[in-house]
Amino acid sequence: MSPNFHAILKQYWKFDSFRPLQLEIIESIFSEADTLALMPTGGGKSLCYQIPTLAKDGLCLVISPLIALMKDQVESLRKKNITAFSIQSGMPRKEIINILRLTTNSNCKFLFVSPERLETNLFKEYLPGMGVKLIAVDEAHCISQWGYDFRPSYLKIAAIREVIPQVPILALTASATVEVQKDICKKLLFKKEKIFCQAFHRHNLSYSVFNPESKSNKLIEILNNVSGSSLVYCRSRKRTKEISELLRLQNIDATFYHAGMTPEDRNTKQEDWIQNKTRVLVCTSAFGMGIDKPDVRTVVHMDVPDCLESYYQEAGRAGRDGKKSFAVLLYQRQDIDELKNMASIRFPSSDDIKKVYQGIANYLQIPADSGAGQYFNFDTSDFCKKFKLNNVTVLYALKALEQEGWLSYNEQVFMSSTLQFTTDKKSLNDFEKSNPQLEKTIKIILRSYEGVFDFPASISELFIAIQTKKDISEIKLQLVQLHHYGIVCYVPQKDSPQLFLLQNRIKISDFSINTTSYRTRKKIFLQRVDFIVKFIKESSVCRSKIIGNYFGDDTILDCAICDNCMSRKKMDLTKEDFEKISSIIKATVQHKSISTKELLQQLKGIKKEKIWKVLEFLQTENKIEIDKSGCVSWN
Repeated sequence: MSPNFHAILKQYWKFDSFRPLQLEIIESIFSEADTLALMPTGGGKSLCYQIPTLAKDGLCLVISPLIALMKDQVESLRKKNITAFSIQSGMPRKEIINILRLTTNSNCKFLFVSPERLETNLFKEYLPGMGVKLIAVDEAHCISQWGYDFRPSYLKIAAIREVIPQVPILALTASATVEVQKDICKKLLFKKEKIFCQAFHRHNLSYSVFNPESKSNKLIEILNNVSGSSLVYCRSRKRTKEISELLRLQNIDATFYHAGMTPEDRNTKQEDWIQNKTRVLVCTSAFGMGIDKPDVRTVVHMDVPDCLESYYQEAGRAGRDGKKSFAVLLYQRQDIDELKNMASIRFPSSDDIKKVYQGIANYLQIPADSGAGQYFNFDTSDFCKKFKLNNVTVLYALKALEQEGWLSYNEQVFMSSTLQFTTDKKSLNDFEKSNPQLEKTIKIILRSYEGVFDFPASISELFIAIQTKKDISEIKLQLVQLHHYGIVCYVPQKDSPQLFLLQNRIKISDFSINTTSYRTRKKIFLQRVDFIVKFIKESSVCRSKIIGNYFGDDTILDCAICDNCMSRKKMDLTKEDFEKISSIIKATVQHKSISTKELLQQLKGIKKEKIWKVLEFLQTENKIEIDKSGCVSWN
């Protein structure tokens, strides 16, 4: 008998009903079927593994590359009195062992890990005893070489099945083409493909593409015409600052966000925007993952994304509350030219990749035949300066090295400070009496953070400083003192980019990359570029339909609210007009080709503008073909 999933939903999340497809996915997983779920960002993916896990005994192992998302999920679950831990990049070995022991020996329900963690001997040692009953793979498209964000570390997930073969897998992604969907199922060794796909059509989201003389002026016009919260995406960090300053000069409340800012600044700006203290957030693609803000009215792209997957995810952050919202893409001719030339930048030569690999080994001073499994702080700016290398070349060489399985580079590592008491309560009492200057800080920590005797709790030095009315530098010093006395295990926050070596350093003469795979990825990249260019230039087909068709959904009807649908309406071409003209065209040219001049004669009495509009539509839909001489034939 199936448990009452609605009761669990109500008890922990206070919701009365599930969103579309959630219950079907939950039931599929509960029946232990391998399942792939395609749900848009903000569509409630996490509930699909959380509820079936709470409905039975055992642990859910959640694999995710998004550290910020892991942190948010763990905190959210703990607030509901659900035991959850996470193991992230760069954590000290001692802390990892502690978490693995707690996970194995407690009633822990969720363990979040990065994909690189799966390969370590330490993790493999503890895995069989964890009592894993479900594996949830977030951002599952990363497992496919044909996807837009391939990560070789994801390929190791299948090896888990050899250790725990009976455990079902739930693969989750917001966007994947049919080819990528099949590849996900294949790479994760699905016994049978069970795929659930939420509709790609968003009834309340209007897509538009503009080619203005001035993008900045068009952005100001959009923000003045549409009130409410907004996201503005830019390709470079410098541009986010420039655009936000321009908007402020126009009395539009705006700020900027990118991965190069301090974690404190990022958190402050993010929270101010979420709470509507700031209206417009101008950001790079570094912003958005795991952010659930339902009342975003506009998402504007000032630069063209390099693939439709990225655009769909970022644009889809508008209108999650179901109210009318707008996704606007601004472009100029040079943007398309740059995009088409980007492959040469995104895919550096083998010699360039080799040079960067050699430079990394020297920069980090890694001896030959060592380094595998180690994390290193890695400042790309300093590296480029010391080795006289181009920043962009290094960035994409790192990506190539990552996709070839040599290393993993994470520019956005941020781990909050953690603290755990390592003494018993009696000894702590005695310590407080002999160290009264530390007593107040200890009391605030005990009062503010639950479970600090059982596991490392994420803490905020600023919060403790405010509560104790002390300077934050003094609090940090006191926490270091408590650590040295052996009273606590205190790990200060880490916010520097991390480089993780997946293989030992080898001699440069032995270094090589798989050129066949590399060329294939480049070819697929160019195909994705061609498609986003086609999306931009399309002037008649419904934009929601283009997006849905790209992801394999052929059931989508015209949205009636995108720029192309609105343009068709403005021409006063009614459904009856369209059907009448198209049926005459079909009857006339189905069995023989005729010139457009003859065809217009056949349709005498109907406005030529309407006829040409229908011809353009039928040609775009590949129903007819018009050759260079102007002859029309039915396909």
